[in-house]
Amino acid sequence: MDTQPEQGDSYTDNLIGTLLAIFGSVIVSISLSIQKYSHVTLAGTKEQRTFYNTKTWWSGFVFICIGEGANFVSYAFAPIAVVAPLNAVSVLTSSILGFLFLREKSKAKDFAKNHGLAFLGYIFIIGGTYLFVSFGPNSHEKLQAENIVKHLIGWPVLLYMLLEIIAFCLLLYFYKQRNANYLVVVLLLVALLGSVTVITVKAVSGMLLLTLEGSMQLDYPIFSVMFVCMVASVIFQARFLSQACNLHDPSLAACVNYIFSTIFAVVAGAVFYLEFQKEDVLHICLFLLGSALCFLGVFLVTKSRKKAKIFEPYVTMDVANGVPTIHDNGLVVQPDFNGSFSYGALVNNDGVAPTTLPVNLEHPTVTVRGTDLPYGQPDLKKD
Repeated sequence: MDTQPEQGDSYTDNLIGTLLAIFGSVIVSISLSIQKYSHVTLAGTKEQRTFYNTKTWWSGFVFICIGEGANFVSYAFAPIAVVAPLNAVSVLTSSILGFLFLREKSKAKDFAKNHGLAFLGYIFIIGGTYLFVSFGPNSHEKLQAENIVKHLIGWPVLLYMLLEIIAFCLLLYFYKQRNANYLVVVLLLVALLGSVTVITVKAVSGMLLLTLEGSMQLDYPIFSVMFVCMVASVIFQARFLSQACNLHDPSLAACVNYIFSTIFAVVAGAVFYLEFQKEDVLHICLFLLGSALCFLGVFLVTKSRKKAKIFEPYVTMDVANGVPTIHDNGLVVQPDFNGSFSYGALVNNDGVAPTTLPVNLEHPTVTVRGTDLPYGQPDLKKD
């Protein structure tokens, strides 16, 4: 039985999947911005409430579910090679939302200097998205259980999975046993798991869609296998990605993760679902050009993000002469002499007022306490 759809149906399915993926990416970006706003607002108040007790955070969570649901369904209509690179839309939307909420007032020259790379990245992302969507693979297969099993037992897929397992085990060994906490190592683990995620997500979403259309696919064992692999890969992928963001700059991690995940996802779609089998060289080259433009655009957008300045609450020894004037409230920074270890604290732990520093710190008079004098009677220096 021929399961290939007609050419018109293929274009329609691709369009639906593309629009769903774009919609999902935009909604996820908005939801994350809403949740971040909830965290920041709650941190600026004295209310002793957790973030999940606020309506703002829950509204963001609802939007996340909607956006991820749209992304999940998009894999049932469009090829992986078209859906996976569309994560650049999420980076683009997040950057625009952050730019709008900052509302910085600056001159045109300073504005171009601070945000020029970001706007250039926007252009590259939009142009690249147009190219890989327009010239990406158009053939789309109805994923019945028999077709998925047929793909799974093919020698190209078995060889690909074997190489992927070997690479994953080697990277995991160096990461856990050799403490190779490099960003590339961690994000390669994420990308390898991500390739399994997109394969299983497309299979599960495709079989669910056929089930809703009247062709029951849920009673096949391959559905359960794909569903379990999908859940497991998503959980471990999120765990490694969180570790990468904690160990390294989140903006750089987001850029490298997008590039690695997109490459591995496109390769997985090409090997497992044979998405580029009927494409000519020109379409493949333009698709690769569009993907490269998106990579460059995401790099420029994430590179232009400002790094947060670290606040140092203690005064270093090289600015000791400026201690009396560095605070607006006129308080003097002094070490505690009450036996505590909070050197340089603004407030004494026992409530004792700090001693005022002498105005002239050059060549202070040295006094020696005699051993035979009573406590509290300093030995005065004689001329």
